[in-house]
Amino acid sequence: RSHALYLQPHSSYIRLMGMPLSTVAAPNVSEAYCTNLAHVTRAKNSTPIMCLSWTPGGRRLLTGNYDGEFTLWDGITFGFELIMSAHDSSFRCMAWSHNKNYLLTSDAGGNMKYWSPSIAPVKELDSHNQQAIHSLSFAPSDTKFVSCGDDATVRVWDWASHTEERILEGHGWDVKCVEWHPRSSVICSGSKDNRVKLWDPRAGSILSTLYGHKNTVTKVQWNDNGNWLLTASRDQLIKVYDIRTMKELCSLKGHNKEVTSLAWHPLYESVFASGGMDGTLLYWNIGPKGSDEPVAKVPYAHDMAIWSLAWSPSGHMLASGSNDRQTKFWSRNRVGSAAGLPEDDSDTNVEILKDEMELGNHVGIVIGKRGATIISMQRSTGTKMHVDQVRRVLQIEGTQKQIDTVKKRVGALLERVSNEHREGMLY
Repeated sequence: RSHALYLQPHSSYIRLMGMPLSTVAAPNVSEAYCTNLAHVTRAKNSTPIMCLSWTPGGRRLLTGNYDGEFTLWDGITFGFELIMSAHDSSFRCMAWSHNKNYLLTSDAGGNMKYWSPSIAPVKELDSHNQQAIHSLSFAPSDTKFVSCGDDATVRVWDWASHTEERILEGHGWDVKCVEWHPRSSVICSGSKDNRVKLWDPRAGSILSTLYGHKNTVTKVQWNDNGNWLLTASRDQLIKVYDIRTMKELCSLKGHNKEVTSLAWHPLYESVFASGGMDGTLLYWNIGPKGSDEPVAKVPYAHDMAIWSLAWSPSGHMLASGSNDRQTKFWSRNRVGSAAGLPEDDSDTNVEILKDEMELGNHVGIVIGKRGATIISMQRSTGTKMHVDQVRRVLQIEGTQKQIDTVKKRVGALLERVSNEHREGMLY
C-alpha cells in the first residue's frame, strides 16, 4: 500500500514537489493546471506569434512569428538564444516527426520546409496552389505526412521521396486543421464548412463526417490513447468524441469567444488546455472523474488571441503564443501560494464607483494603436474605461481598488513617456 505524503498548502512542502512524471502511477491531475505565470518573453521588433513547439527533450522552445522568423528561447532560464529567417511569409504550423529527427513547417504562401533538429534547412516544397497551409501532421511510422490548406484540400505526402501521393477532396471550404491518428491509418480534418471528416489515406475515401459544430472548426486533436478526438470551433464549443462508438462524449462550454488553440497534456490523458480569441486560457479534466466545467481558468492570460499552446514533454510547464506578440511560460503554483488563482469574489455588495483622471496631451498614448492599450488595461483590471478626447480625461468605472490600480498604471505610463520626451530634447 502507498504511503506517499500529500502536499499541504505550506512553503515547507515545496521540497517535496516532484515532476508530474513521478506521480503517473498514482496520478494527481491538479499538478497539470499551470496557472502561475513563470515568465513573459517578447523579441525586439516582434510580431504576432503564430505557432510554437518544444524541441526534443524540452530544453528549448521554438516559436514562429508573422514575419516568418524562428525564435529560440531557453526552456529553463527563459533567455533569448536565436532568431533567424525561415519563411518568406507568415508561419502557420510546425510539427516534429515522432522520432524527433525532423521538423516540418508551413507558411501562408503554400510553402513547406524540412528542418534538422539543429534547425538547419533540408528540403523545400510548394503546394496547395500557393495558399496558406494551416496544419501538418506525421503518420505513426513517420514515412508519410499530411497537410491541409485554404484550397479546401487535404494532401498526403511521402516523406522520403518528397512527393504528393494523394489529394483528399470533400470539404466545401478552407480546411483549417488536420491530424493523423497516433496509431492507425486514419486522418481527421476540420474545415470552414463546419464539418469534421475522418479519412482513409490509403483509399482516399471519407470514413465518416461529424456535424457537431455550427461554425468554423479551428482545431482537431487526437488523444494519445487513440480513442478520443478533441474538436474546437468558432461557435465557442469544445467537443470530445469517442471514435470507437462514433458518439459525442461531451460538449464543453467555457469560452466566451471562439476557441483558437488546444493541447492535450503529455502524461495525464484526461487533461487538456484551451486558448480563446479573447486571450482566455482554460484547463479541463474530462472522463469518469472529470468535469464539464473548466477546472482552472486564467481569464487574461493574453491581451489578444492565443494562437498556439504547447506542453513541455515532462508536463510541468505550458507555453502559449499570442497575437499580442508575447510568448508566455505557465507553471504550477508553489504550494501555499495563491499566484495565478482568481481573487475571492465572495463579497457581492462591493460599491461600483466612477472617477476621472487628467491625461493632458497624452490621450493617444493611453488609447494606444487601434485601442490596444486601453483594451488591455480594461481586461487586466476588470474596469470600464473611456477616454473623453474633448475634455482630455480618462473616465473609470469600478471598485475603489480597481480605480486605484488603473490610476497607478496610467500614471506610470505617462511618467515614462514624459521622461523619454525630456531625454529626447536633451539630445
